[in-house]
Amino acid sequence: MAGQITDTKLEAPTDARQVRSRKALNAALLALLEERSFDQLTIREITARAGTGYATFFRHYPDKEALLNDVASEQIAELLAMAVPILQVEADSYRSTLALCAYVEEHRKLWTALLTGGAAAIVRAEFIRLARKLDTSLVMQHEWLPSDLGVVYGTGGTVDVLAWWLTQDEAIPAERIADILHRLVIDPLVGNPARLSGTPG
Repeated sequence: MAGQITDTKLEAPTDARQVRSRKALNAALLALLEERSFDQLTIREITARAGTGYATFFRHYPDKEALLNDVASEQIAELLAMAVPILQVEADSYRSTLALCAYVEEHRKLWTALLTGGAAAIVRAEFIRLARKLDTSLVMQHEWLPSDLGVVYGTGGTVDVLAWWLTQDEAIPAERIADILHRLVIDPLVGNPARLSGTPG
């Protein structure tokens, strides 16, 4: 299990030293998640990597799950910024899908921590919540499909495919997942797939 992320938002610090400490803890967790799974990490390892004191950690977070939640908010926004343009009119949707999958593969341990186990449901809901707040005017429109529903389906489906991918024992290349994601979720929404040369149609 990748740890439970809660939907409780922590108040951002205003003191410059506290801001630096929190940024250091966030960066340390991101770096460590590239090396090992979230469950394997300890608070002492995180503070050692951040260069902060053990007691300092608890002035910011009650536990490592709260730190993961803080990190998740920023990472969700970053991935969402890549996901929503895939649904836009005239976008090269396949190349955008491939770039998204390549990004997740590059940061596999981080996204395994965020999209699987106890964190999955809340992270998925947060993706959809944030996506629904974005301007949908540039997203491909269909007369039969409410634009809000298209965003919910596209975002939720993308998260579900990525989460499935990250739980597979057998390594599946990003290119293969991009093709699956595009055929299963993106293509039905945009209706005009733009695939790379040589990619199955």
